Amino acid sequence: MDARQKTIAPKKPKPPCQPLVARDWTVWWKMLRPHTLTASFVPVAVGTALSLPAAQFRPSLFLAMLAASIFIQAATNMFNEYYDYRSGLDDTQSVGIGGTIVRHGVAPRTVLAIALALFGAAFLLGLYLCSQTSWWLLPVGLACAAVGYLYSGGPYPISATPFGELAAGAAMGLGIISISFFIQTGAVTAASILVSVPTSVLIGAILMANNIRDRDKDREHGRQTLAIRLGKNRAIACLAGMFALAYAWVPFLIAAGVVGPWTLLSVLSLPKPIQAIKGFRRHTSPEAMMPAMVATAQTNTLFGLGLALGLFIEYWL
Repeated sequence: MDARQKTIAPKKPKPPCQPLVARDWTVWWKMLRPHTLTASFVPVAVGTALSLPAAQFRPSLFLAMLAASIFIQAATNMFNEYYDYRSGLDDTQSVGIGGTIVRHGVAPRTVLAIALALFGAAFLLGLYLCSQTSWWLLPVGLACAAVGYLYSGGPYPISATPFGELAAGAAMGLGIISISFFIQTGAVTAASILVSVPTSVLIGAILMANNIRDRDKDREHGRQTLAIRLGKNRAIACLAGMFALAYAWVPFLIAAGVVGPWTLLSVLSLPKPIQAIKGFRRHTSPEAMMPAMVATAQTNTLFGLGLALGLFIEYWL
């Protein structure tokens, strides 16, 4: 560890010396936290699929939006890695695939530099999208990116408050779906907002699951997440309510004529949230709750892909 790293975390144990770590692609892959990346490409798929009946599909805009969303999500994960290390949340006993700095000896400044580079790449793609559609997208995109940074960075990180689930769901659900719809159609409609609700809720559920797992450790570090405020049992009940809202929203959309019955393909993912709730109720240790957290992330993936596929089928039919 160099002198700068010692200044950042003087009381931390020295990370293991692993000179080949930069060549180990699995370390960098884990640092991206790939199971969370679905929170970026699922909203793009949903927003784009919804736009197909209203406008001619523009593949270049879709690909640029997809790449920008993935870059922002990956950067957000790296900012989280960096600031969790700075605040002392990550150590060699931390549960999950985070902790690249303390487990594998990756320099904190390297993690931060890559995160900033990813943000820069997303910004350039955002400029391209604005040039092809509307410059009104710029402040909206910057706001979504700001949530990604401020979730774990800044003097008052959102992740330490009861509003993390709300902020993440609004930025990555409502925000990304609306932008993906807008760049294809040139408008944001009531339908695009209504369809974004279940995805927004399930992205928030990923954060809730993570906070339920980390509740004890977060409390030790003075954090006030929603899971801490509610207590474990009520936090699990809240998570179950989020799942119920997301799944009940699809029949509501069908009854209101917003989408067609093929979107019920999303309901095929229902075993996953059931698995997640059972796992959180049965277990108390963070290690034992890991499968429940994974099942929550898979819920967002399978539900979102089912919803997008249903919208695609309705378009082609």
